[in-house]
This record gives sequence, C-alpha cells and structure tokens, in this order.
Amino acid sequence: MSQFRKFLSEDDAATAVEYAVMLGLILLAIIGTIGALGSTTGGLWGTMDSDLQGAGLGQMP
Repeated sequence: MSQFRKFLSEDDAATAVEYAVMLGLILLAIIGTIGALGSTTGGLWGTMDSDLQGAGLGQMP
C-alpha cells in the first residue's frame, strides 16, 4: 500500500504527460500548417510548370 501512495504522490509522471500533450499539440499545429501551405503552394508550382511548358522550357529531349 505504501508503494501505491508513493506512486500517487510523485509528480514526475504528470510532468511527462504534460510534455507529451504539449508535443502532440505542437505536432498537430505543424502538420496543419504544412497541409495548408502545401495545398496553396501546390497550385503555384503547377501554374509555373504549365507556363514554362507553354514557353517550351519544360520539355525533355
């Protein structure tokens, strides 16, 4: 029973859980940002590629 009380009184596990939650939120924000920027810049690069091919610069020999 004393080991159980000792486990409940220690706060190392709570700190680890807090860091894990913060890491998860940071990763979620990064993934969301990359997804939003990826779709925006994907259209930009596609337009540039079309323009270059229209000018005759994007064709393979």
